[in-house]
Amino acid sequence: MDHERVIRDVTVRLPMASTAPEACQWAVAALARHTPATISILLQVHDRLRCVAATGTWQVFSTVPLERSIVGRVYASGEPATVADVTADPDYLPLRPDVTAEICVPVLDPAGRPIGVLDLQWSGPVELDRWRETAERVAGRLGARITALGGPPAESRSEKLLRHVAAMTAAPTEWDLMAAAITAARDVSGLPAAVLLLAGRGGPRLGAPTGTPGELESRLRAELTEAGPAALSRMIARAHRHGSAYTLGEAGHPPTEDYLPLAWAGARTLVAVPVGPPDGGGALLVADERLLRPDPTTVNLMELLAGQAWTCLDRLRTLTRLREQASSDPLTGLRHTGPFGQRIANATPGRTALLAIDVDGFKNVNDTYGHQAGDQLLVGLARALEGALRQGDELYRTGGDEFVAVIEVSRPEEAVRIAERLTEAARRTGRTISVGVALPYLGETPERTLHRADQALYAVKRQGRDGVRLAA
Repeated sequence: MDHERVIRDVTVRLPMASTAPEACQWAVAALARHTPATISILLQVHDRLRCVAATGTWQVFSTVPLERSIVGRVYASGEPATVADVTADPDYLPLRPDVTAEICVPVLDPAGRPIGVLDLQWSGPVELDRWRETAERVAGRLGARITALGGPPAESRSEKLLRHVAAMTAAPTEWDLMAAAITAARDVSGLPAAVLLLAGRGGPRLGAPTGTPGELESRLRAELTEAGPAALSRMIARAHRHGSAYTLGEAGHPPTEDYLPLAWAGARTLVAVPVGPPDGGGALLVADERLLRPDPTTVNLMELLAGQAWTCLDRLRTLTRLREQASSDPLTGLRHTGPFGQRIANATPGRTALLAIDVDGFKNVNDTYGHQAGDQLLVGLARALEGALRQGDELYRTGGDEFVAVIEVSRPEEAVRIAERLTEAARRTGRTISVGVALPYLGETPERTLHRADQALYAVKRQGRDGVRLAA
């Protein structure tokens, strides 16, 4: 094997390449004329190594995470690897079943920084030392040519959109989703500012900002906040009434009245896209303070982004609603035994008071007037008890006519006073309740504390009901 000829063949072809992928393809083609090895060149694109050129094989790994396999190891370390027996290397990523040996070398830029890897795999005898030296020389020339051409290929806007959609799909909260959508709009459109307007119970609102909004985005948010819900409603209605719209970057054309707050903030280029349904959705606004000309492809990508953002938001809201239904009593809307058990498990000794509550004479109501009347009584009483509690106090329905309030107090007397407020609130509904109060001791289980509160409750019942008792 004439290894100098291999180097010459690659060196002659590389200057004719006009793009980084073309340079990689020609390097692979030149090498393939001299060796039966399976050859691939992977360059870093965003957070992965992407295969941009390869010889034929049953399956080529299109992308490899930076921390995976031998190629990931070589890229991370910047050091070549010679593997005489791939079965003995735990990092080997199976490419062909007959591969026995592998040489992987980093593709470096002129400053010595890795920008990719050149990988060769053999299924027969090979002079590994000579081929490693040749591979390193080829990779050096390839790295210089790729750098001269502007570096590894950038992600396409479609690829960026897919990556951001994955992040939105995985967002655990609405805030995370909003931030991911705004980040995606800026990255995919190439415009520096993006805001989400969403309908809400109290009127339209601004979606959560990203962690690092730029100067224009900060001004936009300030102007939109100052403009108020009515102005946001007009922008949302316009987007849904007329569909997506964008400016052409031409001077001398004033904005419509609906978009004046955006112009006051300094926006000169705008893409406006409807989000979700007209009666409960919103609008995505992407802007720049320069006079630019967004193309229709940009608008199409923003429409796809807005559609995916709404799908993710609707899914999150549905999951939240289902969780609330699963953890709350369907009759009164109070949380029930599941979350109650979690709450009392975190009770603070001497500070967290448990108030066991029972409705006096509830069975007689059911027997005399029927279960519907009993249900109405429970709903009204639950609202009255909630109104008598302080901000932060929690009320749970733990049985048919049994409730427990969990409150934080500084001393037992404070818990007794709050329990007396509950009995007064119940009397105003025309019913009475009995309340037992207990505070956990150090080392006492929550179940034992609740048992003491129940015992105090039964003592109130024995003494005539409609009262409060602190557990001994």
